Amino acid sequence: MVKVPKQVDHAARRAEIAEALTRLTATRGLEGVSLRHVAAEAGMSMGLVQHYFKTKDEMLLFAIERRSQVYEERLKARLETGEVPSTPKSILRAIIAEILPLDERRRGDWLMGVAFFIRSIADPSFGVALTEGVPQLFELFAVLIRQGQEAGDVDKSADAMHEATILWALADSQGTNIVMKHRTPDEAMSTVDYYLDRLFGSAPAG
Repeated sequence: MVKVPKQVDHAARRAEIAEALTRLTATRGLEGVSLRHVAAEAGMSMGLVQHYFKTKDEMLLFAIERRSQVYEERLKARLETGEVPSTPKSILRAIIAEILPLDERRRGDWLMGVAFFIRSIADPSFGVALTEGVPQLFELFAVLIRQGQEAGDVDKSADAMHEATILWALADSQGTNIVMKHRTPDEAMSTVDYYLDRLFGSAPAG
């Protein structure tokens, strides 16, 4: 009998390595993580990790680029299952909830972003990778706010892009407060809800 070679899902392997890196970065920081550490965390040999990523920087850049993709996949799944209502306000809230460090998984994602921010100060290539999707995120926020205006839920005089910028600044500050234990995840989301309730309830009557 001819033995059929086992099919390897290379994309899944790369994703496993990126997830291992994220977990380690949350506890060690980028400088304390090596290819060997990641291999051990992922349950792979050093040689296998190097097969997919020749250098540590290559692995780091892949991980940060994949982070945005993972956010999108999680949000899409929640929308498809009906967990998140397909209204502008609910989608905005879900995006912020996915970004904020509300549990251990999201805390790891948040701390990896912080570690990359620190690294990007010395290495511009990391800064490009870290901020590449930010303009698109701001525009998505603005699009959803404009949809709220069209539905009559948001005051038409509101500047959608300015409101999007405020929403991002709010999320950024609440994430820091959660990590520093100045606020609980529930308290942070309560502030997000307060802002969204005001934004989507500010359309003048009549």
